Formats: sequence, C-alpha cells, structure tokens
Amino acid sequence: MSSRHALVFGATGHIGKWLVRELLMQDVTVTAAVRTERSFQTLADWLAEHGADGSLTHVLVDFSRENLGQDPASSVFSTVTEVHNLAGAFAFGMTAETAYAANVSSAEGVVRFAAKLPALTRLVHLSGYRVGGQDPSGVPWSESRRAKLYHRLGAYEGSKVEADAVVQATAASLGIPFTMVNPATVIGDSVNGESGQVVGLATTVLDLFHGQLPALPGNDRTFLPVVTADYLASFMALIPTRPEAENASYWVLDEATPPLPQLLAMLGQHLNVKVPRLRIPSGLLRKLPAKLTGADPETLTFLSEDRYPTTAALALAEASGLHHPPVEVALKRWADYLVAAEPAAREGRVASM
Repeated sequence: MSSRHALVFGATGHIGKWLVRELLMQDVTVTAAVRTERSFQTLADWLAEHGADGSLTHVLVDFSRENLGQDPASSVFSTVTEVHNLAGAFAFGMTAETAYAANVSSAEGVVRFAAKLPALTRLVHLSGYRVGGQDPSGVPWSESRRAKLYHRLGAYEGSKVEADAVVQATAASLGIPFTMVNPATVIGDSVNGESGQVVGLATTVLDLFHGQLPALPGNDRTFLPVVTADYLASFMALIPTRPEAENASYWVLDEATPPLPQLLAMLGQHLNVKVPRLRIPSGLLRKLPAKLTGADPETLTFLSEDRYPTTAALALAEASGLHHPPVEVALKRWADYLVAAEPAAREGRVASM
C-alpha cells in the first residue's frame, strides 16, 4: 500500500470518479468527501464496475458549515497527505450568487480545511484552461469587480476565474503547497468513450446528431481543445509526487484537437449524419439572438482562437510516461457513447465536478 492518503472533494463528479479510480489503482488510500450517503454508494458501485477495489472510505461534508461540517483534527484526516479539490458546479445559466457559492466559497473552504491537516504535503485544485493563471494579489475582489466580470463572461466562467485567484491567494497566505490544474473540455474515457455529463461541447455534438445544428460555429482557427477523462485523472494523480509542481499551474489539453468546425464535421461523418455546410464566425454568433442560434450566450466565450501554455504540463507528463491518446479516436468513441447513453446523460446536464 502506498504511503499516500488522498482526500478528494467532488469525488462523485465526471472527473472526480476517474481520479478516485486512478488513485485506487495506484494503491493510494482515498477518502471521498461527499454530500450524501447515496452519492457515495453510487460512486462505490461505479468503482466496483470499473475494477477499482483499493482502500476507500468517505466522509460527509457540508460546504455551508464551518470546517465543512467536519473536525480536521479527527483521526480520519490525520494521515491525509494530499487534497484534491474538484468540487463545484459546471453549468450555464446560474445566478451570480449560485455560481459564487458553488465555485468560489466552496473552493476557499476546502483550502482553509486543508491548511488544518497535519500531514498535508500538497493541495491540487482543478481550475480551467480559460481561467487559469489569475493574479492572486487582488483578492478579495470588490463587489463591483465581481459583478462586471460575471456579467461579461457569464456566472460560471466568472466564478471560476475568481476561484482561481482565491485558491492561490488563500493557499499562499496559509503556507499550503498547492498546484493548479487547468484542463480543457473533458471528454470521455479514451478506451470506451464513457462520460458522465452532457454540457458544453457535448450538447453541440448531440445537436449535430439530431440535425439541430444549423451551421458549424467558428473558423479554421477556432480552438476548443479537449482532454480525455482518464488522461486528466492520471495527470492529477501524478502531481502530488512531483516537487517541481509545487505552487505551479499546468494547462492540460491536447494540442492536436482539430479546429472546432473540422472536429464537428469529423464527428458528423463518423455518426453518419448530415454535416451543415454553412459556417458562422464566432463574432457573428455573439451578435445574433439566442433564439435564432440556439446557443447559450455563456458558451460563446469559449469560441476562441487562443492557444495555451502547455509545455510544462507535457514535459511533466511525458517524463513519467504519460501520453495523450489519439485525439480523433477518443473523440469518436466519446461521440458514440453520448449518442448511446443520451437519455440518461441528459439528466446530468448540471454536473457536480
């Protein structure tokens, strides 16, 4: 058994369960911080179905209570060496208050709880590829700054931007060694495409499948990168073992992801459905009413030509023998899974990470 003991927040979410599985497969002791007994049982059943049978326990947490409703001095936490925070809400259309509570307050609460754990060597926080790298010096934010950013980006992305800064600032002030992980759109498992949520790009793929996508969004430079769930889990499990990752940020995405129109055209051909011939530039999409485009306005900020600093993440991963699986194969397997599992998957559009 490894000497590592991981406390995982957001363990029942799309990414969290793959991380728990990976840690257990590496003989790491895992304590899943969950909200209900039922959610833990669902996680335990999923892990059993996916061949993970290591040392797993759980605790119930309440983000609205002091110390998350737990006693950090309890023997349950005395051997915890790493905390992984994947808790939060990945959803569009939230109010600013809901997004702040789900993604900012909860993240700060996890950091403050982690600071009280006697054996802690690393806090790993899941941020995002478009929100990572924030300047923590401005924390705490003013109400006017928060309102302006949440209005411009949407409550989800705005809250993730603020959380990135808050986690860094709080961890630094409390002397906690931390690592920020900034993943791209997380698709399914690279082997069978399995995915636990339908939001963002996944909804676009399903709209394409059902003939409800009137045009391909973006141009040949529009880059909506992806990463498979199992690769990201392996990367996150690796982070606490690497000294050079302390107080660093990593952008985890596959640079080989095709430009968005090509990605959708490839998946349309794979699914044997009609691919729209019309393309709509991102700028025009932002100006058109949502009733006409069918797109949630919050998703349009992701239609960007930006590229991201992936060199450090790739170097760390490849030094440990971790390589991205072929991205087009993974995308096709993910699309197949989405289509096959659509009725159940649509129930999870608002996903706990």
